[in-house]
Amino acid sequence: MSRTRAVSRIFIYLILIAGSIVMLFPFAWLLRSSFMSTAQIFIFPPEWIPRPFEWRNYTDALTIVPFGRYFLNTMTIELFAVTGVVLTSAMAGYSFARLKWPGRNMMFGLVLSALMMPYAVTLIPTFTLWKSLGAINTYLPLIIPAWFGGGAFNIFLLRQFFSTIPKDLDEAAYMDGANPLTVLWRILVPLSMPAIIVITIFTFIGTWNDFLGPLIYLSDGDKYTLALGLASFKGMYNAQWGYLMAASTAVVAPIVLLFFVAQRYFIEGITLTGIKG
Repeated sequence: MSRTRAVSRIFIYLILIAGSIVMLFPFAWLLRSSFMSTAQIFIFPPEWIPRPFEWRNYTDALTIVPFGRYFLNTMTIELFAVTGVVLTSAMAGYSFARLKWPGRNMMFGLVLSALMMPYAVTLIPTFTLWKSLGAINTYLPLIIPAWFGGGAFNIFLLRQFFSTIPKDLDEAAYMDGANPLTVLWRILVPLSMPAIIVITIFTFIGTWNDFLGPLIYLSDGDKYTLALGLASFKGMYNAQWGYLMAASTAVVAPIVLLFFVAQRYFIEGITLTGIKG
């Protein structure tokens, strides 16, 4: 390795480290504040090490408000939403990538055009629809849409990934008597696990952080999700900053853990999508 190349690589690493520090600073501030009293949080100059550690912030914050109930509600929506998105987006992506039917390219263009449509445009018509169906204050508006294609981006991602897999595998399966669904679930899906995992991560994070959807459709406090429960907690205990920081850390921690556990599959799925085989 030449000296110039080594210096360039060191410079790039330094930039990445500096950027990482900047990105991690808010989370570090949140974590240290979750173990402090309100007075210590706002002390100047700031202190990074709590003296003493206020462990009760977590126990009090997570018991004053029923975060256990909010967690179960969120995981219920997650289970059905993630399952629906993975199943239906895989079938839709397979149809666009492998099956031949009239108007396929035009329909795929319409699906991609949905990516450019702002969410606010369909907000009122969608709410009116669910209200006419009597589904307000239920989880149906947060779950059912996941079972109708799984979203334009997910369809596009899987369609691109399926296109990288040689069609010789399909033809060999058809010669053995397989049908299209068998080819999809026995051949393409196992070979496309990096892309499937990416979609699972995106859907899980999007559902976990969704605030507007539950805010619009849920009115019963017992049905609140974590995002909505955290917002209501902030309204009730905005003066108890230690409690608020502890509750926020508890809500954010599973997402951070998920990313660290699945980051290899996440990067692999994004990288391989679009590479023609």
